[in-house]
Amino acid sequence: MDVVFVLEALVVLGCIVMGTRAGGVGVGLWGGLGVGILVFVFQEAPGEPPGAAMLIILAVVTAASMMQAAGGVDWMVGVAARVIENHPKQITLIAPLTAFLFSVGSGTSNILYPLLPVIYDVSYRNGIRPSRPLTVTVVQSGMALAASPVSAAMAAMLTLTDVEPFGFSLPQILSVTFPACVVGIVVTALVMNRVGKELDDDPEVQARIEAGLLPSRAELVAASAAPVTSATPASGDSGTSAGAAGSAASAGSLPESTTRGRNSALAFLAGVVVIVVLGLFPDLRPAFEVEGEGSVPIDMTTTIIIVMFAVGVAILFLGRPTVGDVPEMSVFKAGMVAAIALFGIAWLTATFITAHQDVIVETIGGWVNDYVVIFALAVFLVAALTTSQSTATRTIVPIGLAAGLSPGLVTGMWAGALNGVYTLPANGTQIAAANFDLTGTTKLGTKLLDHSFFLPMVVMTVTSVLVGAAIGAIFY
Repeated sequence: MDVVFVLEALVVLGCIVMGTRAGGVGVGLWGGLGVGILVFVFQEAPGEPPGAAMLIILAVVTAASMMQAAGGVDWMVGVAARVIENHPKQITLIAPLTAFLFSVGSGTSNILYPLLPVIYDVSYRNGIRPSRPLTVTVVQSGMALAASPVSAAMAAMLTLTDVEPFGFSLPQILSVTFPACVVGIVVTALVMNRVGKELDDDPEVQARIEAGLLPSRAELVAASAAPVTSATPASGDSGTSAGAAGSAASAGSLPESTTRGRNSALAFLAGVVVIVVLGLFPDLRPAFEVEGEGSVPIDMTTTIIIVMFAVGVAILFLGRPTVGDVPEMSVFKAGMVAAIALFGIAWLTATFITAHQDVIVETIGGWVNDYVVIFALAVFLVAALTTSQSTATRTIVPIGLAAGLSPGLVTGMWAGALNGVYTLPANGTQIAAANFDLTGTTKLGTKLLDHSFFLPMVVMTVTSVLVGAAIGAIFY
């Protein structure tokens, strides 16, 4: 490695660190500055901007935001809540699996927030330590987006693998990530069911009950059986009194769903199914003559964009959302931030990797090939530092592919390693889960890594990486 390579690598790492400190769109801005330094100071040719990934994100976010404005997300939350409430004794497994399926279908983990009080209430009423289902449910969302056809992380991955010479398409990616994620969730739920004292044996929980800070389970059951005299919903704020939060968590904090919301959600999910089917059967896509290649079906990037715009139009008629409200939706805001962050960082890493392809393949590639786990560790660390699955994807996956790892193996390790976003207790869903858990069993900790989410994150990451790597290596 020469001096120029080391200096440019420091620029890349420095911009990632500074972008992480700034957060949000700051990640993209620092990435853009890094490109400027590499181009104007080191005279490197600009890399290929992630245009395809950006277009996918914009199309998907637009359709998903239309669905949210029409009440589709609220309908999904209501369905998920009923599933969880119907299986109270298995909540540590049912809650994260249900949240996983809806995160996969919607392409966002925002669906978790209204489910958290439901999970707390159902688990506490049934004598189950709330930290068990809450932590597993939160952590699974780190990798759930790797199994979603319409997530920003998948958009980033697809534009890296579904190209020559790899040709690793959406159905192939899902055939690796989906089972790896499910196995990871199941194993983690089984492990977490044995972690921590039972509520009746936990002195901290009993002390809260005796001090009147927490209603006993018997009081909650009696309160829920009493006639309802008010329809006022709970605010969901962590400062709500224990009694109010306990009685309203499963119903008052849930948004009201409508027929239009249901129709818009079904239209969006139908679009997801269409995308998967068109990925499985390329012959269903329109084909056009390409010089030297014959008749070639349109690529999946174009397919996803067209389908999502069509879904958006369908939602206009079925859900009748107020279009002016779409930019105010949480899904829209989060999607735009992800797009900007992805653009800057992806452009930066593309510029660096293109300029030093030979060095990366020979040196770093040798490390990765000798110790494959280094790739998974790199994805995990970048996800932990940036708290962005799409940023970790565009930063590390190109290096793994350039190093000669098979796309199946890269995909298998990539999915589980994205859980690194929960290494530190700074994610919104982590904070929300801890605040909703009035028993205090879900903790954010005081020493960075002593929080309640760390153990399930490690178990889920290791399990999913191993399972995913095995599937990718054996079948692809």
